[in-house]
Amino acid sequence: MDDLWVFGYGSLLWNPGFPVVETRVARLHDWHRSFCMSSIHHRGTPEAPGLVLALDHKPGAICHGIAFRVEPADADHTLAYLRERELISSAYLETRQQVEFAEGGRQENVLTYVIDPAHEQYCTLDLEEQARIIARAVGGRGPNDEYLMNTARHLHALGLPDPDLDWLVERVHALKAA
Repeated sequence: MDDLWVFGYGSLLWNPGFPVVETRVARLHDWHRSFCMSSIHHRGTPEAPGLVLALDHKPGAICHGIAFRVEPADADHTLAYLRERELISSAYLETRQQVEFAEGGRQENVLTYVIDPAHEQYCTLDLEEQARIIARAVGGRGPNDEYLMNTARHLHALGLPDPDLDWLVERVHALKAA
């Protein structure tokens, strides 16, 4: 088996949870990072859902993230771990997507979890509504705003700021302070 590559754009950036031997900044075309998945497990509950990031298909969009390389000896364990973590409610689809590495432009086929727009947890909300939900929601893995802050902080550390996430960070801070 060849090396396994996994694309991270949300919590995988700061908590991959699997052995990584190499990371590369990568671009995924025609998808964008969005708080378009209602979270009833990790960052919310069925009674008070939170929001988590997902890749939503959008022609012409580009999502910057990290491609993680996993050695063949760790691939089966990594796949099992990711399926348990990411497919908890079947709102994500496990796909293979071509990403382009920032350095060198080489393309690689990577494991990528994208939102199923037909799933009941898929949502399209304006940024203000997203901020209100993120400011109050808490789930099994902690407060929803912690997820937002960690993701935005890591994107900045990588030199890949996301304007929507930056706006949400400021707005969530203001909502929590009020």
